[in-house]
Amino acid sequence: MTIKIDMISAIIFDFNGVLVDDEAVHFELFREVLAGEGIALSERAYQAEYLGYDDRGCFEVALERAGQSNTKGRVDDLIARKASRYAALAETGLRFFPGAAEAVSALADRWPLAICSGALRGEIEFALARLGVSDRVEAIISAEDTQRCKPDPEGYLLALEALRSVVGDDLQAGQCLVVEDSLAGVQSAKAAGMWALAVAHTYPADQLRAAGADAVLERLDALDPTRVVRFFNPKVTS
Repeated sequence: MTIKIDMISAIIFDFNGVLVDDEAVHFELFREVLAGEGIALSERAYQAEYLGYDDRGCFEVALERAGQSNTKGRVDDLIARKASRYAALAETGLRFFPGAAEAVSALADRWPLAICSGALRGEIEFALARLGVSDRVEAIISAEDTQRCKPDPEGYLLALEALRSVVGDDLQAGQCLVVEDSLAGVQSAKAAGMWALAVAHTYPADQLRAAGADAVLERLDALDPTRVVRFFNPKVTS
């Protein structure tokens, strides 16, 4: 008898740039808040240097590079100001990538699923509710849960621990598939010892592969369980 054993036992989604089409919104809000501190942020600099950071990391680095104080209290205030503006904009409508809800639901039917993002927990929960998939997600690792942002692997390692409570303590990093859109995110997943499937929403496919992506899709709506199995072939035993 031939038995197929999935190499993948759990899925971890990044959020902004993968499910929610709001990277441009985050850039505009970072630029707006930093402008109030006398700091200019260009789109080119944001794409090249800040996209992998969570809010705290982005503000800390921007202040430091501008030669300004980046104390915790000041950064907390900037984060709160940006979060308030984001919440107001989100209430008027979020943009999701085509196939976002379908991909989450289809993959969650087969594997336990987590979110690992540099976004704030409230932003993630709000968007998941709007997508109608809150009940399909087993765990959320957000900016509040981590000390270090991507490309550090901390967030994905925390997601692994959270998923072990669902799958079992024997779940290994090499059995987790991460769905990412950024170079820093791919590097983070690989540093955690996980598989990385990138969607080319934010960076071109060649850059994502150079960052270490094991597979690349042009669009999220091409992602389904069949495609995952095709990319990450099951082991076959007799």
